[in-house]
Amino acid sequence: MKLYYSPGACSMAGHIVAAEGGLALDLVKVDLKTHKTETGEGFYAINPKGYVPTLGLDDGSILAENAAVLPFLGDKTGSMPKSGSMERYHTMEWIGFINSELHKSFAPLFHGAPDDQQAKAKEKILGRLNLTEDKLTGDYLMGGSFTPPDAYLYVILRWCEKMGVNISGLPRLTAFKARMAARAGVQKALKEEGL
Repeated sequence: MKLYYSPGACSMAGHIVAAEGGLALDLVKVDLKTHKTETGEGFYAINPKGYVPTLGLDDGSILAENAAVLPFLGDKTGSMPKSGSMERYHTMEWIGFINSELHKSFAPLFHGAPDDQQAKAKEKILGRLNLTEDKLTGDYLMGGSFTPPDAYLYVILRWCEKMGVNISGLPRLTAFKARMAARAGVQKALKEEGL
């Protein structure tokens, strides 16, 4: 399997899930400005959407979108709760929330929106993170065990630091970020992405 990634992008979540579970992936770096891989191949030919994460599967097909990639890799590594369980549905709920309410809220910050729009985006992100803070009652989103949305949330919290979204008033999330940063799979993914 190949993981098409861009360093520090949301594709890092899948990279972490794989690394945490000892799943070897061939890593292919993508420049999201030129839409070319590190070998010069046009990325739109691989994924017409033009963004990461993209998994190149052994049968030649691709799988994209964190809502699909994270459960897929979680199933491969055993970090996704079993099919049909309420724990699985709640894990999927977290992936959906992080994807639609947190990830997408960073668009104005990443794309150089005017200052007032960036301020509104930061306010919205902090509001969503406050909800997450309230729900984070264990070491991880689903309690005591790592699951795929933890990797996604960690990536979001790294973005907060990079984009000036101050989470110092959120002690549970601050501790969660530090706990995640200390995990072997996270350290491996960071090193492999050159971060």
